Amino acid sequence: MPSSSLTTLPVTASGSIPLSLYIHWPFCVSKCPYCDFNSHVAGAVDEDAWLNALCAELDHMAVLAKETLQAETICLETMFFGGGTPSLMPPKIISALIDRAGALFSLPETIEITAEANPNSAEMAQMASFLHAGINRLSLGVQSLEPKGLTFLGRAHSEDEACYALELACRLFNRVSADLIYGLPNQSAKNWESQLKRIFDFGITHLSAYQLTIEPGTIFHNRTRSGAVLTANPDHVADLYELTEDITATAGLPAYEVSNYASPAAQSRHNLTYWKSGNWIAVGPGAHSRLTYPDRQKRRHLRLRRSPQGWLNDVVRFGHAIEEDKIETYEDMISEYWMMGLRLVEGRPVIPYFAGAKDSTTMLDEDWKATFCQQGWLSEAKGYLKTNLEGRLRLDYILGKLLG
Repeated sequence: MPSSSLTTLPVTASGSIPLSLYIHWPFCVSKCPYCDFNSHVAGAVDEDAWLNALCAELDHMAVLAKETLQAETICLETMFFGGGTPSLMPPKIISALIDRAGALFSLPETIEITAEANPNSAEMAQMASFLHAGINRLSLGVQSLEPKGLTFLGRAHSEDEACYALELACRLFNRVSADLIYGLPNQSAKNWESQLKRIFDFGITHLSAYQLTIEPGTIFHNRTRSGAVLTANPDHVADLYELTEDITATAGLPAYEVSNYASPAAQSRHNLTYWKSGNWIAVGPGAHSRLTYPDRQKRRHLRLRRSPQGWLNDVVRFGHAIEEDKIETYEDMISEYWMMGLRLVEGRPVIPYFAGAKDSTTMLDEDWKATFCQQGWLSEAKGYLKTNLEGRLRLDYILGKLLG
């Protein structure tokens, strides 16, 4: 076990403990065939009921955060409205939740407040209202910049709508991220290269490029079980991944995580909280929170009820919809530290920040670590362990061996 001689939790420049907040809006216009997120197609939504419930649960989670972190002052450094489709949220709900967060925590002028949006005409019509409500970073679910790709992926927007959305977003917001999916059947390297170069021309500051994967429970998963081939050859996908690294680096948005590309100033600070084992709370159906106790020997994991109606009913009745509240052990913390941290191009310190002063336990298989370093998949220098390009291509395999 780690030493009992521990340093304090990370603090901000003002001396308060940093925290991130995730807010989940589960509703979508339609369900994409590749999507395994907690998203639901719904008709009318009782906006007042949902606003009241989200505020009530946020109040409850704020109390739990202060109790768990044992902190009087908490600085909320990032907020993220995810889904589902947060751009379907009325701007008044966005504004009210930001105000509520400001009443519960310290909000610095530098706070990053992100909202996900779909690039269709109806949702983009209220983007100016989102800006006025307090959103300062927009994440656009473009997914493809050509008609065949959009149709295959079941997207509700057109190529023209995607282009208009990118133009409008980059005009309104200083920080714009876009999502693209690659590895579609018969997708050529030329096609992917063209889409990458084209999307950078709009002036986005961040790109998330995801390999198409078939997840259980999705429409695509059901189709593959019937014999359909819905992804490109794995070797070709690896070539597309390497091509992505080359093109993004040339465009000034180098890789900083397995699937994310940006200059250092434009990296997603909210997602870095996850990848660097920071503290965050979450509200909304199916959301998860992680809070590290001051002694750093354990971490609190809270999971909320997944069903939107069930979540709403529980919050109305109890003030929250916590379905699971468990304590992760030190070993759990180390495992998550490496599973998330080795996604980062910079890697993570070999001795985690939460380890005791005399503790050097990494829980990594040293023989496999040495093997992967010899193969050029991992490298260790200046106290950091990181994956190289070839390693990021094989990250699941590497983690499986390192963590046993």
